[in-house]
Amino acid sequence: MAMSESPEISGSTSTVTSGNSDSDLNLSLRKRASAVGDRQPDSSGNGEADRVESANFMRSDEVKANGENQSSDIRFTYRPSVPVHRRNKESPLSSDAIFRQSHAGLFNLCIVVLVAVNSRLIIENLMKYGWLIRAGFWFSPTSLRDWSLLMCCLSLPIFPLVAFLVEKLVQLKCISEPVVVLLHVIVTTTAVLYPVFVILGCDSAVLSGVTLMLFACIVWLKLVSYAHTNYDMRALAKSDGKGSGDHSYEVSFKSLAYFMVAPTLCYQPSYPRMPSVRNGCVFQRFIKLIIFTGLMGFIIEQYINPIVKNSQHPLKGNLLYALERVLKLSVPNLYVWLCMFYCFFHLWLNILAELLRFGDCEFYKDWWNAKTVEEYWKMWNMPVHKWMVRHIYFPCLRNGIPKGLAIFIAFFVSAVFHELCIAVPCHIFKFWAFIGIMFQVTLVLITNSCKTSSETQWWGT
Repeated sequence: MAMSESPEISGSTSTVTSGNSDSDLNLSLRKRASAVGDRQPDSSGNGEADRVESANFMRSDEVKANGENQSSDIRFTYRPSVPVHRRNKESPLSSDAIFRQSHAGLFNLCIVVLVAVNSRLIIENLMKYGWLIRAGFWFSPTSLRDWSLLMCCLSLPIFPLVAFLVEKLVQLKCISEPVVVLLHVIVTTTAVLYPVFVILGCDSAVLSGVTLMLFACIVWLKLVSYAHTNYDMRALAKSDGKGSGDHSYEVSFKSLAYFMVAPTLCYQPSYPRMPSVRNGCVFQRFIKLIIFTGLMGFIIEQYINPIVKNSQHPLKGNLLYALERVLKLSVPNLYVWLCMFYCFFHLWLNILAELLRFGDCEFYKDWWNAKTVEEYWKMWNMPVHKWMVRHIYFPCLRNGIPKGLAIFIAFFVSAVFHELCIAVPCHIFKFWAFIGIMFQVTLVLITNSCKTSSETQWWGT
């Protein structure tokens, strides 16, 4: 009996389904016809398309709300007679729409092409020249026996200790304010000149000299910030008359010791701290630091050094040949600079911040989006930028120095230290680094003028 009733039930079900389908189809066509009849002319042509599109979306929502399956939704909504072109649209690469969308796919494609091209160049270089990496550039044969630079580096903490004793004496009112300023000038000047004479008196490796000069410059910047901040805190404490509250002046050896090893150049008695040390993050960044440091050394030894050795003097040979050499060096130099930035400002400073639980890890900003040279210098090296703004730029403005001259003084100080870090380890005093940094002032004026006068900015827009 069940088997004999099954066809009747199936037939009745199919009949009902067919009837419902026909009625729904007729209803859909009647609605579409009535919608077409009710359309009003629109000057832009978008109002009609928007009404048709909204009707289709409402129909789709009703189908889903009534529990109908996806097949019926497709049958009654996406009909051949439904308009496909409903509004005015721009192509994705047009000037009006290109900056309103994500370019992640193109970015990934550029990365793939970059890796493929550079892999071919590496293979070609190894096949043509072989393995050129040597240890002499990084460590000279006498590096292990030359203890002068190492002893100089180990003796640098003496200068912060002397600066602390000076501040302690002024806190105890044993010396006057002019004597404090004089002592700090002597301490900071000795801290940067002492390594210079040690390096010039030794035939050491370039990397060892650069490392020592970087340490010396960092110590100098920290000592200046320590002395300047304490001077300002004493002035604020005297203005209060009580020396308490936010303007209290206290000399703490613990705060100075933390400041000397913290990844910052600006002194303050306390810093924002992390709740704990993330050991996994430290280990991961340390492995990346080793990998990218090795990559940087590979590029220097395998590409930059052979090009420099096989090149003529740029001022004695053919101008086109010199230009070709410079362009050939530009790509590996760019890679080395990017590796240096990533290793130092991202990996190394974040490792120090994790180990010391230093909270403010804004060591750089998105300098790759800078529209002018001035914005670039404000974002790519935040520790130095904050030091310049705090201890040079705004003090100059408070003393009545014009803004343009204050910027010039900041670049002059930066140029001097760039020259020290490059010329002293290389024993070459041609002032190329100094001139290059001071030329940035001209570039700042030019790019700021272009940004102000140009209405359509294709760069960095």
